[in-house]
Amino acid sequence: MKFLLSINYLAWLVLSAVFFAFGEYLSKKFALSPRIFYVIAVIVVYSLGTLAWLPAILQKNQLSLVGTIWSVLSLAATVLIGLLIFGEKLNIMGTIGVIFAFVAVVFLSLA
Repeated sequence: MKFLLSINYLAWLVLSAVFFAFGEYLSKKFALSPRIFYVIAVIVVYSLGTLAWLPAILQKNQLSLVGTIWSVLSLAATVLIGLLIFGEKLNIMGTIGVIFAFVAVVFLSLA
């Protein structure tokens, strides 16, 4: 347990967000080509993402800050996957929403 807490909480949040984003990628692959493999992979990847989240919240113990940082990281990763891998488009409202999400993290970290 001591080793887990020696790693900075931001590293755990990034790792958790990466797992979440990969789970989103697998979910999209499932939607395009439904197979049981994707269902199992999504469950495993999301579970790993949740486990990576636990040391972060244990270290920082501020759900409002840690949760918001994680949400923005996973949002950014998911949007990038949609744009870069699947060729999806982000309209002006979506772009403004992503910008506001980043601004929210800045405000919460200043508090």
